[in-house]
Amino acid sequence: MSNNDIIVSLDIGTSKVRAIIGEISNGTFNIIGVGSADSEGIRKGAIVDVDQTVQSIRGAVEHAERMVGIQITEVYVGISGSHIGLQASRGVVTVSNEDREIGEDDIERVTKAAEVVALPPEREIIDVVAKQFVVDGLEGIQDPRGMIGSRLEVEATIVTGAKTAIHNLLRCVEKADLKVKELVLISLGAGQLALTKDEKTMRTALIDIGAGQATISVFESGHLAAVSTLPVGGEYVTNDIAYGLRTVTDQAEKVKLKYGCAMMADAAADVVFKVNRIGSTIEKEYTQEDLAAIIEPRVQEIFQLIHQEIHRMGYRDISGGYVLSGGTVAMPGVLQVAQSELTASVRLAVPDYIGVRDPAFTSGIGILYSVIRKNRGRGNAAPGKKPVNRPKSNPAPETAQKTGFLEKLKNMFSEFI
Repeated sequence: MSNNDIIVSLDIGTSKVRAIIGEISNGTFNIIGVGSADSEGIRKGAIVDVDQTVQSIRGAVEHAERMVGIQITEVYVGISGSHIGLQASRGVVTVSNEDREIGEDDIERVTKAAEVVALPPEREIIDVVAKQFVVDGLEGIQDPRGMIGSRLEVEATIVTGAKTAIHNLLRCVEKADLKVKELVLISLGAGQLALTKDEKTMRTALIDIGAGQATISVFESGHLAAVSTLPVGGEYVTNDIAYGLRTVTDQAEKVKLKYGCAMMADAAADVVFKVNRIGSTIEKEYTQEDLAAIIEPRVQEIFQLIHQEIHRMGYRDISGGYVLSGGTVAMPGVLQVAQSELTASVRLAVPDYIGVRDPAFTSGIGILYSVIRKNRGRGNAAPGKKPVNRPKSNPAPETAQKTGFLEKLKNMFSEFI
């Protein structure tokens, strides 16, 4: 396996930090390793403790390193949150080549021209996403490389974020002894991975419900049109369970993951479990129906808030429907509740890769997908000129590596979700 063909994404969430290793092959990629660690120091998607966050990042990266047998040195980091903003921009340049053939330098210059926008001092540009290029007045061009023209324009979306949030994120990754190759907007990467071409054209909402927040991304005319974040997610369900069953949060989370069901109609009365109540050494028995009676109202409320937020964003008709991602939506019954509350077509986004077929991995794999798409047109097999990651100094024998990898796929992925 060539070192130049390995890239790693880092998805820092409220409940989990995930490092996903991808191997590039013929312009696409395969997932060859995943590392995960419980998030500490993250609240509602924001970093509140740098040292704890650094330890969580190190834990996820070390898990991934052990799984594949490489040393991770560089990562592509996902970013999201309520501080993210989008604004339209336009750049114009004159084609520099004497033969008027548009090259990579011209695209870089017109992108830089689009970055010249007025921003408040507390905000910073994260990315510039081209919506279309215009060559001598001809619109609708997605890749102008090799075309002949004298004037090149770009209509772009500028992705901005709060400097404090960006720098704290970068600081945590760097303190974990990793180099940040690039910040990737999770909404953009996940949308490119999870949505079909028709869905992005017809106006579709991608709803990513994590533990601490729900991110709403609306795609229209093939591009990301709007992003919003609500401070609701799986943690609220866990807190309701802890309160309703009079137990500690950690046990409420375990009960939710093992027995949780978002619809009482699908819950079973004969599925029972016991929990230790706060202030007592005696375990109390509950049924899955008891648990669903707590979960269903909160999940209904989450989707009601999402529906209201989409209306506030100015979208009354989501003709392409809704696509759900994030760890919270994997709970049985969530899809049915969403269909009822959103009164539209709803489906789950499940990555089609061995070992990561779970909505919780959509963000991390979307980061890799976005990086590969961005670099595909540049003629590079891999995103960087230098090796992103390298084998450990004492790799295991090739045969043992292959056998261990297959066994780990069977035995290790379940604990990373």
